[in-house]
Amino acid sequence: MINRETNQLCKIAPRFFYGYIVVVAAIFIMMVSFGPYGAFGVFFKPLLAEFGWTRAMTSGAYSLSMILHGVLGIIMGGIADRFGPRLVVTFCGFFLGLGYLLMSQVGAVWQLYLFYGVIIAIGMSGVWVPLMSAVARWFVMRRSLMTGIVVAGAGTGGLIAPPVISRLIAVYDWRLSYVILGSIVLLIMVLAAQFLRREPAQMGQLPYGGGDNEEKQKELESQAKGFSLKEVVYTTQFWLVFIILSCFGFCMIASMVHIVPHATDLGISAVSAANILAVMGGIGIPGNYVLGSVADRIGNRRVFIICFIAIAATFFLLLLARELWMLYLFAVIFGFALGGMSASESPLVASLFGLSSHGLIYGVLSMGFTVGASVGPFLTGYIFDVTGSYQLAFLVCIAIGIIGIILAAVLRPTKRIGGRI
Repeated sequence: MINRETNQLCKIAPRFFYGYIVVVAAIFIMMVSFGPYGAFGVFFKPLLAEFGWTRAMTSGAYSLSMILHGVLGIIMGGIADRFGPRLVVTFCGFFLGLGYLLMSQVGAVWQLYLFYGVIIAIGMSGVWVPLMSAVARWFVMRRSLMTGIVVAGAGTGGLIAPPVISRLIAVYDWRLSYVILGSIVLLIMVLAAQFLRREPAQMGQLPYGGGDNEEKQKELESQAKGFSLKEVVYTTQFWLVFIILSCFGFCMIASMVHIVPHATDLGISAVSAANILAVMGGIGIPGNYVLGSVADRIGNRRVFIICFIAIAATFFLLLLARELWMLYLFAVIFGFALGGMSASESPLVASLFGLSSHGLIYGVLSMGFTVGASVGPFLTGYIFDVTGSYQLAFLVCIAIGIIGIILAAVLRPTKRIGGRI
């Protein structure tokens, strides 16, 4: 907890703010972790072509990965609260790189589920929550903006990875592509993790904007006290956020896994279909910046409402889309909305429940996202297997988006923390 003695010590610290180093390191980690992870759809049809698996069976490995990395994210968030993100990200970076290397050796469906569903899940579990929690601790002012900048790393990876992987598969095949991915992920994640620090006090500094005036100091002290996990589960806000993130995860991952096969089903080339996914990830970058900055002004709850409206509208567009330009339009609007919600998650949790157990609480709430994210692609694939079309699945996504709008609209601040959310 910040006190007067700590403030005096931090005031004589060097002018350079180390939080920016944390942000840069986090950007690189997000790029090399979420870029390949979000490009699973590019490997989808090569796997189907070689092994003859159903779409539900193949996407089930991704669903298992989402569930497991959500569960383990709770543990990793708690460890990061205690020991910091450097240890967690280093450990998980090794597993993530190893998982992609092992994917090059897949020969049976159980191996797909072990390598992608388990080992890669272990690697991904130590990325999002520890990094977002660290950024929340380093910044009071500009928290949503800085979170958006870090999340933009995932968008940059999402922009680069699909077309690059698609071309790698075309030139070398999917197995060697996984070897290349695994090597890059392992090297960059482990190296970048060494620059991470848990909180400003470790560097003799205050959070950005935390000591500028008495009002900000009171806000920082209020958030530093915060809730424990045991306390937070008895609040209505906790469960509302859990379900909101479930709706977000359902819509986001269902589209990311199935937009490429849906586009190729419409007669669009594999490269152009991969570019749709790339546009979705790329447009999330300005979404992170713009809506992250907007959230600092109007609150993160309102950004969620706006983005859920956009998501429901774009899935309605997807029902009608038959031409490539319509799919690109979907990717632009949908990706921008995803960027805004991704940037608003962690700051929303901090403003509702404080910072004392932010990593652990955010890890548990992120399970909401992964529950939705695990159900979304599997249910979408199952609906296609049964009906031969994605139309019913898109209608389900519209309904999920509307539920998200309603729940975000009724969310209110907690009494202990107060303020704007």
